[in-house]
Amino acid sequence: MGNYYDIDDILAEEERVLVVFQKAATGVGLLDPSSETNNVEQGAKVELPFWLAQELRARHAVAMSIPPCFNQMTRKEIQADAASVDLRSRCAYFYELGCKIAPLVADRTIGSFLLYTFSHRYKGVHSKAHTAAFATTAKPLCLLTKEETRLYEAAQSSMAAFKKWKMGGSRFSTAFVPGRKRKSLD
Repeated sequence: MGNYYDIDDILAEEERVLVVFQKAATGVGLLDPSSETNNVEQGAKVELPFWLAQELRARHAVAMSIPPCFNQMTRKEIQADAASVDLRSRCAYFYELGCKIAPLVADRTIGSFLLYTFSHRYKGVHSKAHTAAFATTAKPLCLLTKEETRLYEAAQSSMAAFKKWKMGGSRFSTAFVPGRKRKSLD
């Protein structure tokens, strides 16, 4: 469990993941919409919020599958052109969910995939934030995840603060250092 009071952490754990029940469960038929009884059979595939899937996995009741936002098709798209992939529509909390799910699934390449994705997209986010006019911020933000949006906004605010400082002139004045005059020895 992450930070209890962080709304972004709560929303990241609400992302749905596919699980396969390893054991039959009674009284939880509401979790499986295709179930006509109040039971879930062994081998049933159900989409659950990550926080619930994580707890059930810890009790060896389910096996977690890799979410679609980390599948091979997404990886190929990101390797082709990372900046143009719309990660927000796939998973708004892409990096947060990836960090949480990496130790829980069989695929050990998710960590390096997250690093590759972040490092290649960061350059574009950073350059767009420093070069974009303040009125045209809606278009670049529609492709970014929540984490990337926060980075974009932080870069824009730092650029605005820099421009304000630059236009305001020098705020630091040079200190007067009295020089000692030396008498000539002549």
